[in-house]
Amino acid sequence: MNAIILVVDRLHAGYVGAYGNSWIETPAMDRLAAEGFVFDQAVIDSPQLAPLYRSYWDGLHAMCGQGTARGQADRERSSLPAMLSATGIGTTLLTDEPLVADHPLAGDFAELIRIDPVWEVETADGLEETHMAKCVVEIIDALESAEKPFLLWAHLAGLGTTWDAPLAFRETYREEGDPPPPKSADVPNHVLAEDYDPDDVLGATQAYSGQVSAFDTCFGALLECLEASPMGKDTLVVLTSSRGFPLGEHRRLGPCDDALYGELVHVPWIVRFPESVEASPGAVAGARSQALVEPADLWSTLIRLFGVDHVPRSPTGKDLMPLVRQEIDSLRDRACIIGGEVDRAIRTPAWFLQTNASTRLFAKPDDRWEVNDVADRCAAIVDDLRHTQRTYEETIDRGECLDKLSPLEGVLLEGLE
Repeated sequence: MNAIILVVDRLHAGYVGAYGNSWIETPAMDRLAAEGFVFDQAVIDSPQLAPLYRSYWDGLHAMCGQGTARGQADRERSSLPAMLSATGIGTTLLTDEPLVADHPLAGDFAELIRIDPVWEVETADGLEETHMAKCVVEIIDALESAEKPFLLWAHLAGLGTTWDAPLAFRETYREEGDPPPPKSADVPNHVLAEDYDPDDVLGATQAYSGQVSAFDTCFGALLECLEASPMGKDTLVVLTSSRGFPLGEHRRLGPCDDALYGELVHVPWIVRFPESVEASPGAVAGARSQALVEPADLWSTLIRLFGVDHVPRSPTGKDLMPLVRQEIDSLRDRACIIGGEVDRAIRTPAWFLQTNASTRLFAKPDDRWEVNDVADRCAAIVDDLRHTQRTYEETIDRGECLDKLSPLEGVLLEGLE
């Protein structure tokens, strides 16, 4: 088996057709979803790339770096690329993000392909001139020279660094009577004033939507090249994002302070499996799961699919295949997210609690983008979730497996009737 892991930074789940968007054209991503498996409730464990990639490559929750578990894990396991390389699997990291290329675990890949990040910010005359298109060409070139079996991990920062798609892409989303969309390729990054002009958000939304469509077109070309290749039928394809992109929600336009709201932490995660991966009768193309999944699960799943034996179990990550085969419908009853020094969030099937200088509570899954804060009406739930969050973090700090946590019950799991 081979695997391509494509992590597209700042891809907003709400701007992908497979996740409910009906007005942005994303046929390539939607096709991947129709042929594969969609995780509807994927959340990152940190918006900071260093701990997030430790989750991807070491199978550890981002919180592990806050306590003693990191040192213990170093003694017990090697990274994902190191383990795969040791079994004869070719490992390549391709990225235009220096923070990923310079990550302490990036050196465990057998090959590192650095793509120069964008410095000059202007829209392109044609799609082939965009930074995203150039990155996808690099991916295709890497695939053509790859020797089976292989893992190609590509992290693309383009959606968060430049919106350089030709202006025609953003004009597609301009309706009659709308002001012209902005012509700059600059990526906005500021908190909106309370009396902000809605046209500013509209223009940014049009520009971002055009950029998503441009990426989707490039992604479609990548899929076509893969399917035309002899290795295509035996290659796992994973498309996900390391962080979303706020587009006016909660008065943020761009990453800003990386506030832990859904537009940032809820990410797309789509997997298309090769023919060599066995599936039960229940695992059909186009299936979806509402289970809470997080980055360390990718580590556990890839280790299993590549057949790496005698690996210490991740204290946080879980194999996704039982979900895919519909043998179970849930992996965990809570997912915790760490931001800055005091930024924390916890997600259960029924609730999303965000805490920093203040506390906000939102009912899930109905309040998808956290519009209605009900913290002042559900004080007992807030207290219980705070306690659950502390216990979670303390368990990780001790280096213990999260399976030891008592399962959630009642209103924390099922919500209010």
